Amino acid sequence: MKHRPAGTASGAEQDFRDFVQRIAASLHRTAYLLCGDWYLADDLVQEALAKAYSHWRKVQRADSPSAYVRRILINESRRSWRRNRNLTVHPDADVTDITVADLSDEVVNRAELLQALQSLPARQRATVVLRFLEGLSERETAAALGCSEGTVKSQTSRALIKLKSVLNQGDH
Repeated sequence: MKHRPAGTASGAEQDFRDFVQRIAASLHRTAYLLCGDWYLADDLVQEALAKAYSHWRKVQRADSPSAYVRRILINESRRSWRRNRNLTVHPDADVTDITVADLSDEVVNRAELLQALQSLPARQRATVVLRFLEGLSERETAAALGCSEGTVKSQTSRALIKLKSVLNQGDH
C-alpha cells in the first residue's frame, strides 16, 4: 500500500479541483442569475459541486461534464425555489458585483434585467440565463436542462416575450 504525502491529492481529486477551477465562476454567475441572491447562489454552487464530487466518475464519463454539473445546479435551484416559493426574493441591492466580460453592462441596466429575470418562471429563467448570459447553444442548454432542443426554443421564445413586456413597462 502506497502512502501519499499529506496534502497531496489523488488523480481523481486533482481532476475535480482542476474542473472546479475552470467552471466555478460560470456556475456562480449562473446560480446568481437563477436566484437573484449571492448567498443563495453560493449555497447552490456548493450543493452542486458536492453532488458532482460524490459522483465524480460518472460526471467524468458524461459527454459534457460541464453540462452535467450545470444540470445539477439547475436542479438544486429548482429544489430551493420549491422549498422557498412563498418567500419573496429581492435581488442584491448592490448589483455592481457582477462582472461581465463584454459591454452588456453598459447597454442594459442590470438591476432592471435582474428584476425582469426574477419575474420569469424557473425553467424560462434557466433557459435565458444559459442561452444568452452563459452563451450555451440550444443543444448544450437542452443537455443542461434535460429536455429537447424544441423545448429550449419554445421556453426561450416565451421568456423573451415576457422579458420584453416587463422591460418595456419600465419605460412608461
